[in-house]
Amino acid sequence: MTSIATEYRVLALSGSLRADSYNTALLRAARDLAPSSMSLRFHSGLGDLPLYNEDLEQGSLPAAVHDLHQQILWSDALLIATPEHNASIPAALKNAIDWMSRMPDGAGMSGKPMVVAGASPGALGTVRAQLALRQILAAVGADVLTKPEVMVFRAHERFDGTGTLTDPFTQSLLVDLLAELARRIKRGL
Repeated sequence: MTSIATEYRVLALSGSLRADSYNTALLRAARDLAPSSMSLRFHSGLGDLPLYNEDLEQGSLPAAVHDLHQQILWSDALLIATPEHNASIPAALKNAIDWMSRMPDGAGMSGKPMVVAGASPGALGTVRAQLALRQILAAVGADVLTKPEVMVFRAHERFDGTGTLTDPFTQSLLVDLLAELARRIKRGL
């Protein structure tokens, strides 16, 4: 019997627009630590999305909205890394979710497996941002995994000057998170 290898397509979204973001670095580490059955594609255009405005839904969608929509439809799952802004998620990330929730198909977010992670130089990591993000994703019907949790606190001590994740414990948490995501995707296929 011949088995066909399945590649799980995961769209990686960083909620940070900063070039040297710890959250983008966390996604790069996830790509490097992902199981061989998983392919991560990065979407770096959250800053290109116009602020959600229902008037912009008339006629052709803005190109950045259409692009994100297509990438979410392509994916089997999403991996979102979010910083914490004022005890919640960044406006750019919330804006992207608002846009996608307005697509006729909900951008395929309903029932789509998603995992959340985050990194911050603060002592609490991204605890409050992740709680807020999980609540928002639940409202749009996403299938958000609750465990394991990856909340990287004191991120400046866990990444080197080039943005490479050097902390073995955080690396192991990412490996566990991605393995659980792969299991969830497989159950849904």
